[in-house]
Amino acid sequence: MNFKHPEILYFLFLLVIPILVHLFQLRRFKKEYFTNVQFLKELSIQTRKSSTIKKWLLLFTRLLLLSFLILAFAQPFFTAKESKKATNEMYIILDNSYSMQAKGKKGELLKRAIQDLLEHTPEIQNFSLITNNETYWNTDIKAIQKDLQDLKYSATAFQLDNLIAKVNARKSAFNKDIIVITDAVGLVTNQAKSFRKEDNVYFIIPEAEQKNNIAIDSVFIQQTLDNFYEIGVKLSANGDGFKEIPIALYHNNKLTAKTLVNFEINTKTVNFTIPKEDFHGYVSISDKGLAYDNTYYFSISKPSKTNVISIGESEKSGFLARIYTNDEFDYTNYPIANLDYNLLEKQDAIVLNEIIEIPQALQTTLKSFVNKGGNLIIIPSQESNLSTLNASLGNFGAIELKEGTNTDKKITKINFNHPVFSSVFEKKIDNFQYPTTKTSFVLNTTAPAILNYDDQSVFLASVANPLSSVYVFAAPINKTNSNFQNSPLIVPLFYNMAQNTMKTGVNAITIGENQPYIVDALLSKDEILTIKNNTESFIPVQQLLNTKVKMTFNDNPNEAGNFGIFNNKFLMQNISFNYSRTESNLALVNPDIAANYKKIDDIETVFNTIQTDRTDTQIWKWFVVLTLLFLVLELLIQKFVK
Repeated sequence: MNFKHPEILYFLFLLVIPILVHLFQLRRFKKEYFTNVQFLKELSIQTRKSSTIKKWLLLFTRLLLLSFLILAFAQPFFTAKESKKATNEMYIILDNSYSMQAKGKKGELLKRAIQDLLEHTPEIQNFSLITNNETYWNTDIKAIQKDLQDLKYSATAFQLDNLIAKVNARKSAFNKDIIVITDAVGLVTNQAKSFRKEDNVYFIIPEAEQKNNIAIDSVFIQQTLDNFYEIGVKLSANGDGFKEIPIALYHNNKLTAKTLVNFEINTKTVNFTIPKEDFHGYVSISDKGLAYDNTYYFSISKPSKTNVISIGESEKSGFLARIYTNDEFDYTNYPIANLDYNLLEKQDAIVLNEIIEIPQALQTTLKSFVNKGGNLIIIPSQESNLSTLNASLGNFGAIELKEGTNTDKKITKINFNHPVFSSVFEKKIDNFQYPTTKTSFVLNTTAPAILNYDDQSVFLASVANPLSSVYVFAAPINKTNSNFQNSPLIVPLFYNMAQNTMKTGVNAITIGENQPYIVDALLSKDEILTIKNNTESFIPVQQLLNTKVKMTFNDNPNEAGNFGIFNNKFLMQNISFNYSRTESNLALVNPDIAANYKKIDDIETVFNTIQTDRTDTQIWKWFVVLTLLFLVLELLIQKFVK
């Protein structure tokens, strides 16, 4: 037991006073004479015994009364179990990602969590609130009531370790109470290791009742026909017991096609055929799970000719002219001696076809070309200067050519999952006419292989960046050294390696992934591009690259949808944005994230627990009650004890 005012305990010395008063009676007895002495003697003995008992009772009562009164003024208390944490600062980490859109017993998980905060957070409680995309430092519940009520779901996935780092970055002389409210979908246990040992961490993990969910994962061009695109819509079903669901395709907000989908397996691809022209729309489904992943926005630009230049001897480049035909490509070939460097930046793809040595000026130009979104295809020559070739390859990643062998080798393995072959094969082929090479280099790289020899060495590999790819062959493919030009792989391979997906593929940017995007635009220094639709407008980070503009979007836009890229009022190109699908599987809940911390059912319990564990137990009121009790007891003794 401790005392708030221990100095008052010195008044306990006053207990000596009633003791002295009772032991030294100053009043003396007077003698009275009566005739019947025997009777008076008996009466005197009885009176003195009764008086002695009364005096001792009064002494005991008054000592206790005075003691309890002094103790009450000293304000005794029992120290709280966590009294040292009473000065802790409070931080609330609130998950407002789209998985919190799931419904629990009392409605949507996020809305229920917000309501609990509004109802049960003490008005005098100072705290900081951190969400996926918003931060409120040193505030109280009244100050952010409107912001909480208007809080929207964030397209940014819930990354607990990043938010913990943000909290830890707040320097303070006090430790922290951290309350994490999340459904724990997709979290990795290691993310919780960022908490400091001295901080007090509580987890509130609301649970969704309905975990079945269907999501639209992606849209892609399945097949390109003469006048039509066949697009594939990939769906994923998380859970079981799904019935038929409707799926609809819209172009410029007008219904284009509609069908029903059955889920015999967890993934399903639905095909639609659309005209081979500009498409700006979305595909949508209707299910009883999460709503955010039921719509996928995408744009497809009307095909334009792809600009391709091959650099090398014309007699070795004839096969490229037969692939890059005039109806889809603007193709030219230049010997290295006659190359016009000014033409390179306008190309979509460049083929270095068996150049013996790459000049330094060309190496610099090619590096800039790839960084601006152009694809580069490198076919080595048998007489290639490997030092200059590898110096150029070093600009693009971990890839190099080493001296090889002069033995025949078969190309037997195809990476069917590589994007180059994404729409080429209907099924995997195990037996076909294997092309061969007579001489080859050793291609060392950590990048994924597209084609391999029968000895598992790499024949063709690609180094990809967000804007383009660099493709490197391990051997010359002229007819003297190889029969690869006669292989059925040659046409789809070179066709797809030359394509710029931003011009010929499905345009659908994932919000928050910060993927760069390049658009053809010749702007002055004062001009900027704006991205907007009917409800939202923003200016992306942009970099001028001669005749192109490189844009990055950070966490913009706030909401998924179809947008336009505008130069003032002129629409330059359509663009679409979608939410990440990383939280669509509600079964990926990881309750172990809270294994080493306090797991609490609701926010009210958290505040009650903190108040109980950190509030001293005041007992001075009980001493006041005891003082009054003994005061009454003294009065009763005075009145009834003779």
